[in-house]
Amino acid sequence: MYHEAPCNDRLDPTLSIGTAEATVEFEVDESTHHAAGGMHGSYYFRALDDAAFFAVNSLVEDVFCLTTGFDVHLERPMSEGTVRAEGVVVNANPNQLLASAIAEDDDGDEIARGTGRFARSRVELDESVGYERD
Repeated sequence: MYHEAPCNDRLDPTLSIGTAEATVEFEVDESTHHAAGGMHGSYYFRALDDAAFFAVNSLVEDVFCLTTGFDVHLERPMSEGTVRAEGVVVNANPNQLLASAIAEDDDGDEIARGTGRFARSRVELDESVGYERD
């Protein structure tokens, strides 16, 4: 599902999913930069949201979850290397799921953190959205 999404064609991210946790990694290069030469904030959000989303959706087996809100704290600039974001579920109730994520650079320095709120959608997890059960 993740690797088939058109928005991932250029980034070529890797994804690892466990129960209530997920890790996303992708390379940072000039194509991710803003005018001042650092990674644009949208990519920080992208890493954090993807990691938190898949941590949440690891607990929801029937429908696609949607991000309903996400708070991002940008802490340190990054201009090259691999960004690694790890997401974990912090609260799972039937109506709203909460997950936090931390992004780090190659040196293990924290570059951003965020907390997301997610809700169950009506979109079923099946082949039509590229979903495959392991």
